[in-house]
Amino acid sequence: MTPEVRRGAARVAVLALAVRLVVVAFAAGRFPPADDGTFYQLIAERIASGLGYTWAWPDGTVTFAANYPVGYPAILGALYVLTGPHVVVAMLANALVGAVASAAAVVLGSRAPGPGSGKLSGILVAVEPALVLYTPALMTEAFAGELLVIAAAVGTSGSLRPALRTVGAGLVLGVATLVRPEMLLVAPFIGLLVEWRAPGWRRGALAALGVTGVALALCAPWTLRNCVRLDRCAFVSANAGQNLLIGTSPLGHGAWVGLDRMGVPAACRTEFGEGGKDRCFGREAVAAIAESPAAWVAQMPRKLGVTFDYGTAAAYYLGASNPALVSGRTQTLLGALELLGQRVVLVLAALALGGAPGPRAVLRRRLGFACVAFALLPFAWVGFVLLVAVGLLFGKHLWRWPAAGLAVVTVGTTALTHAVFFGAGRYALVCLPALGVLAGSVRNGVLRPAFDTLRKDEDI
Repeated sequence: MTPEVRRGAARVAVLALAVRLVVVAFAAGRFPPADDGTFYQLIAERIASGLGYTWAWPDGTVTFAANYPVGYPAILGALYVLTGPHVVVAMLANALVGAVASAAAVVLGSRAPGPGSGKLSGILVAVEPALVLYTPALMTEAFAGELLVIAAAVGTSGSLRPALRTVGAGLVLGVATLVRPEMLLVAPFIGLLVEWRAPGWRRGALAALGVTGVALALCAPWTLRNCVRLDRCAFVSANAGQNLLIGTSPLGHGAWVGLDRMGVPAACRTEFGEGGKDRCFGREAVAAIAESPAAWVAQMPRKLGVTFDYGTAAAYYLGASNPALVSGRTQTLLGALELLGQRVVLVLAALALGGAPGPRAVLRRRLGFACVAFALLPFAWVGFVLLVAVGLLFGKHLWRWPAAGLAVVTVGTTALTHAVFFGAGRYALVCLPALGVLAGSVRNGVLRPAFDTLRKDEDI
């Protein structure tokens, strides 16, 4: 890491932390946990009290649980042991991780074939409206997306040996997986980034196995706990079957719908164990998909639209937390700011990918412009899908540009996950930190010959 990058990372971290602390100062005492945040806070309090991840039922029965991922409430619970279960502590934790991720964005943005300090990448992550406004939310999406950027920065560090880069990136990804299990899908690709300068694929493939293995090893004790304490084994959480079942229902129009509305399948009404019930939900979901696969596939555009088109997750959360303070009009204004920020980042990322010299430049440029066009339309989800397509046109050279590789894989795995299950606007937040890093590379991708080291005959 050059002194210029180090100074830039420090300055951006201060900026990101300052912006988020202003939000926390305003939110403290005004925004209690809402939606899933209510559950995370309750579990964090029980963990801090030494009760573990358990659930107390109205009749006084206490059972071991793992319905939601353990990572985020466990982190909050560890902090609450020291500070007490104050919501502002969770907000400060969110702010700190956001600041570290912004610094990591500078570092990762500097890992490019062409010149560039990564400052713009860090600034975009530091001030992106949705990420900043989501700081008071006791939710996992932005938190997990920021961990991915931190993992990628560790994995591409030039000051660490490859083995240390592999272990460091794997540990951060293990935490990210405990926070959101689908982050494991990104682990092999960040492993490739560990050897982003190495010729060929062999060393990258070994690093991919190593990073994934370390992440799995970090999750293994929790998986073993679930096997012992629950009625069925569960990797991180016991809700995949339920989420898949929800994704088969036309009642949600691609979004979440409660089981009380769609109805519990008859075969699952006598299953009371957390693991067994989720397994049953999963079997019923697979049966429903097999019965009408075309209908299930036809819902995927709706699911992607719900995920990528609206960009109002923070406004919705703040409104749910304190509707008196964040009224409908205020939600609309905040949502518009979030939506603008998300679309700007998408446009800059598309220009960076489409405008960079390299393989299949003409086709990439055309698809990049199409991506920009869709970013300005209501159907932004098409733009996100096109962004992945533009990135994949780089072929093997995608991994010579870590910011591009991370963004493409994060958007791609997020889209795939929620096309299969169901969509929600907050899930797009997972992608925003990585997209911010790539968007900051627009100066390299459009104005500088970032890939001038590639062979001329590959520019087709």
